[in-house]
Amino acid sequence: MVRSLWTAATGMRAQQTNVDTIANNLANVNTTGYKTEVNEFKSLLYQTIQTKSTTSEGVQKPIGAQVGLGVRNSSITSIFTDGALLASESPTAFGLSGRGLFAVTGEDGNTYYTRSGDFKWAIDLNDNVTLTTSSGLRVQQANGQPITLDTSIYSPSLVTVSADGTICYPDEKNNPTPIEGMQPIGIFQFNNPSGLEKHDSGLFEVTAASGPAINELTATNIQRTKVSQGYLEGSNVQVVDEMVNLITAQRAYELNSKAITASDEMLQQANNLR
Repeated sequence: MVRSLWTAATGMRAQQTNVDTIANNLANVNTTGYKTEVNEFKSLLYQTIQTKSTTSEGVQKPIGAQVGLGVRNSSITSIFTDGALLASESPTAFGLSGRGLFAVTGEDGNTYYTRSGDFKWAIDLNDNVTLTTSSGLRVQQANGQPITLDTSIYSPSLVTVSADGTICYPDEKNNPTPIEGMQPIGIFQFNNPSGLEKHDSGLFEVTAASGPAINELTATNIQRTKVSQGYLEGSNVQVVDEMVNLITAQRAYELNSKAITASDEMLQQANNLR
């Protein structure tokens, strides 16, 4: 009987984490570049009550008897499918279609990756402008250098970015021309993007599970990511699916709580036996 109490308790803890994950998805339904998260479970150890044995006639029984000891969360996986592209009036809004992520330089000097292309032009200490995230992190070129413009030569409002990430400026004939000496916006892929370590502000960090970053500019045999200027990638959270998952998790939580109540009542009846 005590076994059922602890088993049901593991179920309640697991479903609480499930509800937390769903709540986080719903909270970020309007977050640019957010990727929905899915909670995954695994069963705990099994206790053998009876091993395989024989019948009274000596015939081997095909199966024994084992009882499970509950459940736990095995992982919370980010689903890297494309979100809808939403039109933006900002000329520094960039939406991605494909597997790539932008590279930015964190406050600690390390490189992080993001799907949020809501960028801004910021003035640096040399009175030049640098492309940054809304929190001030510098966006990288494909070679890891920041995207910086000399304001005595270029006007940030006239800068355009092509579908492959090439940074252009209009020439004398007003035709977009790649800026000399500047590489395209850094876009990187991962063999296992779900293995990236998640940080706040939509940032991801490389881990051993994700594998090293794959530079789209130099890599071969990969499908390139398309950059759309004037658009932002919305989250890929499906509200209807999350509501159904929330109802399912709530019902599972209630069932586990009823199992605890039933086990407690049965123990109480056993203690009252004379």
